[in-house]
Amino acid sequence: MSALSALFSNGSAVVSGGASGLGRATASALASAGLPVTVLDLPEACARLEAEAGVTAIPTDVTDAASVERAFAAHEQRVGLCRIHVNCAGVIGAGLLFSRDGGLTADAFRRIVDVNLVGTFACARAAADQMRRAEPNAEGGRGVIVNTSSIAAYDGMVGQVAYAASKGAVASMTLPLARELARFGIRVMAIAPGVFSTPMVNDLPERSKEVVTGLLPLFPPRLGEPAEFGQLVVSTILHPLLNGEVIRLDGGLRMPPQ
Repeated sequence: MSALSALFSNGSAVVSGGASGLGRATASALASAGLPVTVLDLPEACARLEAEAGVTAIPTDVTDAASVERAFAAHEQRVGLCRIHVNCAGVIGAGLLFSRDGGLTADAFRRIVDVNLVGTFACARAAADQMRRAEPNAEGGRGVIVNTSSIAAYDGMVGQVAYAASKGAVASMTLPLARELARFGIRVMAIAPGVFSTPMVNDLPERSKEVVTGLLPLFPPRLGEPAEFGQLVVSTILHPLLNGEVIRLDGGLRMPPQ
């Protein structure tokens, strides 16, 4: 039995956005530690998900609270109460307020916030609802939630107003959530990754991709690998004193204005 699977009795995990990128690597790391994992993602992403022992996909729209509730209910019915939840569902989004194509509209801004922020809240709420009903471990812990922010929350570049706003809000909600859920023995953390080699980055328009992938950290001077994000998630869950904090995972990268 791994240290992770021994943390909570009958432990199981849910990873939103777990069909690709950082979420996929996180789901794999949790499954490798012996936990049954449920991946929540859009139907087309779930259809592309390669089979892996211990991982089950449920098509879910994180912007739809009812869809999220159904997915968590299905997870509980399949493997029991969620004890670990990692929020990785997100869209990058970019746009200037004023540009030749009309600029960033309120609707486009709202879509990014709906996925990155409202979706994170909806999943965290559903996860916490299950965790608070679970049996506590020896230290009184019932679960851990890890949300995904971004260094754009602190160093947002020109054109990232919607993305930076959404990820800044995810960072800001970490401590209030941790304070509220402490009475149930639930810890809440967030990780703010730098630039990682993921489909979200690789699928950017070529010009945007060149800018983003040209941002290299102090050391090592390369993009982050998704498995390194998953490794930090596992370490964060295992450390009992990590709570209410945002960890930058960026190799010392500070993004320039543009």
